[in-house]
Amino acid sequence: MNPFSSGTRLRDMIRAIRACKTAAEERAVVRKECALIRAAVSDNDNGYRHRNLAQLMFIHMLGYPTHFGQMECLKLIAAPGFPEKRIGYLGLMLLLDERQEVLMLVTNSLKQDLNHANQYIVGLALCALGNICSAEMARDLAPEVERLLQFRDPNIRKKAALCSIRIVKKVPDLAENFVNPVVTLLKEKHHGVLLTGIQLCTELCNLSEEALEYFRKKCTEGLVKVLKDVVNSSYAPEYDISGIADPFLHIRLLRLLRVLGHGDADASDSMNDILAQVATKTESNKNAGNAILYECVETIMSIEDVSGLRVLAINILGRFLSNRDNNIRYVALNMLMKAVSIDDQAVQRHRATILECVKDSDASIRKRALELVYLLMNETNVKALAKELIDYLQVSDQDFKGDLTAKICSIVEKLSPDKIWYIDQMLKVLSEAGNHVKDEVWHALIVVITNASNLHGYTVRSLYKAIQKSADQATLVRVAVWCIGEYGDMLVNNIGMLDLEDPITVTENDAVDVVELAIKLHTSDLTTRAMCLIALLKLSSRFPSCSQRIKNIVTQSKGSLLLELQQRSIEFDSIIEKHQNIRSALVERMPVLDEATFSGRKTGSILAPAVSTINSASGVAISAAAPLVDFIDIGADEPSAAPPTSSGGNFLQDLLDVGTSPIPSQSGKTEAQRSGTDVLLDLLSIGPSPPQNSSSAPDLLSLSQDNKTSVSPLDSLSLATVPAVQASSTAMMDLLDGFGPSPPPTKDNGPAYPPIVAFESSSLRLTFNFSKQPGSPQETHIEADFTNKSSDVYTNFIFQAAVPKFLQLHLEPASSNTLPGNGTGAITQKLRVTNSQHGKKSIVMRIRISYKLNNKDVLEEGQISNFPRDL
Repeated sequence: MNPFSSGTRLRDMIRAIRACKTAAEERAVVRKECALIRAAVSDNDNGYRHRNLAQLMFIHMLGYPTHFGQMECLKLIAAPGFPEKRIGYLGLMLLLDERQEVLMLVTNSLKQDLNHANQYIVGLALCALGNICSAEMARDLAPEVERLLQFRDPNIRKKAALCSIRIVKKVPDLAENFVNPVVTLLKEKHHGVLLTGIQLCTELCNLSEEALEYFRKKCTEGLVKVLKDVVNSSYAPEYDISGIADPFLHIRLLRLLRVLGHGDADASDSMNDILAQVATKTESNKNAGNAILYECVETIMSIEDVSGLRVLAINILGRFLSNRDNNIRYVALNMLMKAVSIDDQAVQRHRATILECVKDSDASIRKRALELVYLLMNETNVKALAKELIDYLQVSDQDFKGDLTAKICSIVEKLSPDKIWYIDQMLKVLSEAGNHVKDEVWHALIVVITNASNLHGYTVRSLYKAIQKSADQATLVRVAVWCIGEYGDMLVNNIGMLDLEDPITVTENDAVDVVELAIKLHTSDLTTRAMCLIALLKLSSRFPSCSQRIKNIVTQSKGSLLLELQQRSIEFDSIIEKHQNIRSALVERMPVLDEATFSGRKTGSILAPAVSTINSASGVAISAAAPLVDFIDIGADEPSAAPPTSSGGNFLQDLLDVGTSPIPSQSGKTEAQRSGTDVLLDLLSIGPSPPQNSSSAPDLLSLSQDNKTSVSPLDSLSLATVPAVQASSTAMMDLLDGFGPSPPPTKDNGPAYPPIVAFESSSLRLTFNFSKQPGSPQETHIEADFTNKSSDVYTNFIFQAAVPKFLQLHLEPASSNTLPGNGTGAITQKLRVTNSQHGKKSIVMRIRISYKLNNKDVLEEGQISNFPRDL
């Protein structure tokens, strides 16, 4: 007796599974049904094979393993009847994928069914092939699918076109076989066949440049005519959606025209009229119409178009911004961000609407609109837009204030017309959202304030007024305390009054009150309180009458649990009480901080992890990013640790001038065996110079705890790094009153080496001159001379170099970043190469030279292998 002859039907099994109240009950039902199906498979039961497979598919969709039923799919596909084949192909698509080896067994059955007389069976085979076709199956069955593209029935042609898309994706070499049949499909009247033919044509254009050029010449005018017919067609109930005739066909046609028109002026010109017609005639009150308009706008932006049509497209996006649907507004903002680089003026017309989107209740729309406003900012509109953003900052959500504050600060710093406007706007931001401002922003503000000597009085008075209203904003408190400590006398005496100011009355005690309130505020952190103590020390000198009161305030921190505050309090109290004769000299006004130096250090400190730096002609550190990594391809023969690179000092280091960038370490046993005495001698610059190490003494003195070293991932490379600034040995000897051994007598430069032409192109020549120090055969000093052979002047000249890992390369700043023409001048740059395999391996170097010629970037690369052998 057949054990499954009285088995459960699919409907009954589904009911039993749905009736289970726990996962354990469900697993029990599934195990029972799987056991019955296995028994039927073992007995080769043909009567219920289709029912068993249907149950297996449902069990598979629940997430249970069904691999034991895969061969049942193949048996049903081989059956002669349509019902069995239907279940077999459905199981094949659901239970198997193209990675299964058993799939190769079905190739012959698919080939037979593709040639079957029953068109429904042909359709089943095409559906299965289009879903699970592998590369091998595509090569075997492509001729049958290509033949079916001319089949009499439109449904078969449609399925064959969809199957062809899968085939050309799997095997792009077969694309040329489908080019001619596609031209026929694009002339179809049946919308289903036409739609799939357009999809296949688009895929072929993306895969093959030859196919793209062929379709541009043969099909562009025909596709424009088809789109025009669809746009002007009368009502057809079988294709109508929300009053629009076949929006799916509209969209596919527009996408294909976008591909054909991109980069081709003639093809773009032929579709201008129909694109304008689609943009003006399509209704925007329905979602289908909005979808067509969006695709039309994207097509206009992608093709080689005239400005008038672009303005029309951007106006459509402006209408989208007024739509109540959040999705439509979001895609409009995305598209406008792309359009800014194409036609900025047209997007500027919708600035007011975009600003309203910044205030939207939807967080994603707010962020996208803020990014768009940032792109729209320029020197002419910065004041108006910054005012709008700062006004909104007062009422914005707390979650959004961080992003909004960062953008406003970036805009104000980048586009400020003058320093007084910059200071005013930053004080407004600090007053409204000071807790969201990053450290580098208020550091930069202090640098600007120190440089604006005519605005010191105005700034300190403005900060005094602001802190009265917004004492809870930590960053505002820090800047205000710093300025009151520096310019407190100007605050009290109303020095440096501007015409736009109203005079205010501030006593010495009022100024001290502000600092006292800040140091006692429970929300003040260690940095703020430490800055308050320093400000009080300065005020004790500027306000002698308040000296005793200030001493009492400072003394209160002697018992602080924070060691930093406790130490400062004790030291400052001692200065105020016992060292009044030197106090005024200690707290003299800070010197003007150089903005350019601060900007350079700020840029140098924002380096991506594990990326080395290279010195430019102007001495500014430039990140060696991914393009340079691609350009360097010199391998190393021996593995060694990559030199760590520092991410730069923080602002406090800049002020105190403590801590320097680490120097690249040298490989070899000498460094590993370096003694503690050598480290001390190196620190004091006494005695013979030991090999340099990245963990140098200045790092031990570094005040920054945030800057961590990172190891380069370029295992076979060592990029040149910016040299650390070192104190001279002579100055240190003066400091130590002449202790230590006498400096060795000066010696000659060792053996001479002939100069070489390291690199030469039609417009540029690079010459290397070599020298060595006696007793250091591994170290080679190179002077690089760059000569411009053309008549043009090269600006922004940057030289970059890379060497294998057994070499260490040190680049010094170039003499200039401008190279005159006609060989009338030269740029010189010094290099130092240390060869750890001296005598065994020669020096080899890969270089990259970049410069601007007539405001265009020029890049030259090369490899230098003609170094003298004994270097």
